[in-house]
Amino acid sequence: MSGNTFGKLFKLTTFGESHGKAIGGVIDGCPSGISVNFDAIQNELNRRKPGQSAIVTQRKEPDTVEFYSGVFEGKTTGTPIGFAIHNTNQKSQDYAHIKDSYRPSHADFVFDKKYGFRDYRGGGRSSARETASRVVAGALAKQLLPEIKINAFVSSVGDIFINKPYQALDFSKTEANPVRCPDQDTAEKMEAYIKQIRKEGDTVGGTITCVIQNVPIGLGEPVFDKLHADLGKAMLSINAVKGFEYGSGFCGAKMKGSEHNDLFNADGTTKTNLSGGIQGGISNGMDIYFRVAFKPVATIMQQQTTINAQGNIVEMTGKGRHDPCVVTRAVPIVEAMAALVLADNYLINRTNRL
Repeated sequence: MSGNTFGKLFKLTTFGESHGKAIGGVIDGCPSGISVNFDAIQNELNRRKPGQSAIVTQRKEPDTVEFYSGVFEGKTTGTPIGFAIHNTNQKSQDYAHIKDSYRPSHADFVFDKKYGFRDYRGGGRSSARETASRVVAGALAKQLLPEIKINAFVSSVGDIFINKPYQALDFSKTEANPVRCPDQDTAEKMEAYIKQIRKEGDTVGGTITCVIQNVPIGLGEPVFDKLHADLGKAMLSINAVKGFEYGSGFCGAKMKGSEHNDLFNADGTTKTNLSGGIQGGISNGMDIYFRVAFKPVATIMQQQTTINAQGNIVEMTGKGRHDPCVVTRAVPIVEAMAALVLADNYLINRTNRL
């Protein structure tokens, strides 16, 4: 299997399966001498881990990360940083019913057809549990660029949206509720809806908005490796993601140039920011903001028609512990992937001019 490594200079390779002994990764290309805040890394994992509230999967995992290399006396050494997170609460028997059958809209079918074999326990390698390794690497990437602020939050669940611009929100309130929505009134509606969906044995999708501030001018390349292209790939690599837009996004397609152009101030900033902090693939120093759309989780606790490995039509009802809505736990994953992109582009940018 290829495609387990992300990044060009600041690179992460992940390993492991949902119900294997451990998941983990190797971070290569991290400069030496970076002071590592292990508590901050663990805190990011705690934001992603299962079982943290009544509206997420009830799998109980401590998600404690152990570092095995690349750090000495609290600082990075410049060598590969190896780490692992041990799985402790697998219930593989919950997946026995899909050993020979495929969940609709899940990776089960295509994984089996591609490789001729699959680990059906919790989705194996295609499980979102793999993203815990990304959160570890992203937390370290944040420490490489402490001046850059990355804030993601849940901006919609189903058809419940925050009806405020991000500038009117207090990001310090994002962690004040289990939905991770900084607008309390909207968060309460979202939480009630997710609980209703769970009782129905169903799932629901949503969106996460991410705002990146204090980005220096010049990150990103003007042709294939545009900064927004890198961010788009990063976000679309996250499980259940169906869409990505930055700046004005699809709304920009309805506008005229006279409406959409960001006019300059004398200091090089712009009066508006419909460009979303990126022009010509290169950061311009303004806030970078984007929105990521997540589909409903494929495993639902309702009976559905599907096929088995022999091609027969069969009935299936989901079992086990699953998120009724993934966005609440995906917030730190979005931040982590954004941090990996920025760290990689920061190091690449150091090579552009002597």
